[in-house]
Amino acid sequence: MAQFPDAVTLAASDAGASQIKRVSSRSDLFPQFVAMQKKLKARNFAVFRLAGGGLPNRRKLVCELENFGAGAAEICNRFIDTYGPALLDHLDKSLLPMMWSGSGEACFAEAPEFASLTVRLPAGVLPFSGIAFPVRLGTTGNGYVVFTATAFDLASDDIIDQHVGSCRLMTDLLALDERRVAHAETLSERELACLQLAGDGRISDEIAEKLGLSVHTVNAYLGSAAIKLDSVNRIQAIAKAIRLGYIH
Repeated sequence: MAQFPDAVTLAASDAGASQIKRVSSRSDLFPQFVAMQKKLKARNFAVFRLAGGGLPNRRKLVCELENFGAGAAEICNRFIDTYGPALLDHLDKSLLPMMWSGSGEACFAEAPEFASLTVRLPAGVLPFSGIAFPVRLGTTGNGYVVFTATAFDLASDDIIDQHVGSCRLMTDLLALDERRVAHAETLSERELACLQLAGDGRISDEIAEKLGLSVHTVNAYLGSAAIKLDSVNRIQAIAKAIRLGYIH
């Protein structure tokens, strides 16, 4: 049991190649994360990737995929604000899963058989409980697969199986990004400029005024950048552009 983190890494490596062959888009990955969510009897999942390279003052977690629905951005931002520093520090040191209990009497996250090999985050801060599986796959493949629910009572086999599954799916996600970068059109200077200003919190009207463009043209540039980055909206495009080093 003490070798658990190494076992997870090796299992993910062995299985990664066969998984990659079957995955051609993020739409293929989404139901696989949902299947893991159901096995854990969780309510939601989220994938957070490390952005900002190796510079400590620029490193941050960015949500890549989730099924929180309405209010997703607020939920993800609150999670990152609450636990982000602890998660970043932990990722450098350990591959042990991290768990936390949410606020409220009915909120708890327990793993009785596995307690000594999980790391606890401060309880009672968020309105939901959760477990975060750390994944380390290289410079651009590090992050967490997170599952949330009101309560968790997990067996050791569940934790190990889902940690291995998290590594496999993160491997697939990384492979998709690498293939996309290899074949993607180069972002134009205007697209990069619009993305950078949007990433700085500017709305389309402000970007248009700053660059001397029409609002329609700014939205067109942001839309084409999102397509090139295989993103569903400008928020995801900004997150990817930051992680890939196109903007900061």
